[in-house]
Amino acid sequence: MHAKALLCDAQQHFTFEEVVLPDVGADRLRIRALKTGVSIGTEFALIRNKISWGPYPLCVGYQGMGVVEEIGDEVEDFEVGDKVYYRGGTGLERTDGTKISCVSGTHCSHAVIQPKGTHGVAKLPEGVNEEQASLFVMPSVALFGVNMANVEMGSVAVVFGCGQIGLGAVAFCARRGAVTVAVDIENRRLDIARQLGADYTFNGAECDALGEFKKLFPAGADTVFEASGIPACIDMAIPFAKSLGKFVMQGNYGADPISFHFLPTHGKRLTWFFPCDDGHAPCRRAVMKNLQLGALDWAPVITHRVKATDCAVFYDQLNHGLDKEVVGAVIDWE
Repeated sequence: MHAKALLCDAQQHFTFEEVVLPDVGADRLRIRALKTGVSIGTEFALIRNKISWGPYPLCVGYQGMGVVEEIGDEVEDFEVGDKVYYRGGTGLERTDGTKISCVSGTHCSHAVIQPKGTHGVAKLPEGVNEEQASLFVMPSVALFGVNMANVEMGSVAVVFGCGQIGLGAVAFCARRGAVTVAVDIENRRLDIARQLGADYTFNGAECDALGEFKKLFPAGADTVFEASGIPACIDMAIPFAKSLGKFVMQGNYGADPISFHFLPTHGKRLTWFFPCDDGHAPCRRAVMKNLQLGALDWAPVITHRVKATDCAVFYDQLNHGLDKEVVGAVIDWE
């Protein structure tokens, strides 16, 4: 079967082109995409070869929601017509037979997936907004970090960097009853952080964020989330933590070694946490339950909506820094 997909080559040239899907097979199902969510940090780390999950050409994207179209004979618990959310796709080829690295390949009109395993398929709960559902991974990543660090009611949590994962950390720290502080250099992101529950926000480009924070909390934060994914920001975030506090490496810093100043961390006797991935099914279910109940409104994060036929141009603009207003984006495949 043929489909349409967003592809990227080694020169970071984007195309929207026809691809060939694998057969469904006995243990897989095929999904027709309705919405796929854009993860600017991880996807562009792959596009720019900051991290690598396979050779070019790439089909990026690792989160989406859609409708089940075909089911293999061995697949249970799904029916044709079920609305689902999913984390990947496999086996794409160009029409000339060139293999495509699906990393994880959700920016495609269809996906063939083995529904079991850590990155499979689950039914979309009734009443969950489809756009918000398509961006489920970033709040799941954040929830996993918040859970690892066991953020407690009444504690002070600082989130350093308010991209989608940082905003997810803001939301879930606030929902755990923590006094939540957001730090970023973009006012638009800080506005969203306040909508998601931040009690205080500081723009590091406009003020001495650490100094202003210490006026309110001289002892420092119980937990600091470094969510920018920028190695140089690690040393900037460490001073926000109190002695015997917790420090969460919530970002993805790429394949190259990173460093930080030892003595400040050593002197504070910090406990560090290294969450990876999205916590798998338990975290994803929790995010969907929060969306279903209205406890989490992810709509403020969605700043851009793009038709699938326009996604190659959109990605080129993102890659060249021509649209810096994007926080979260959804690709519409309908």
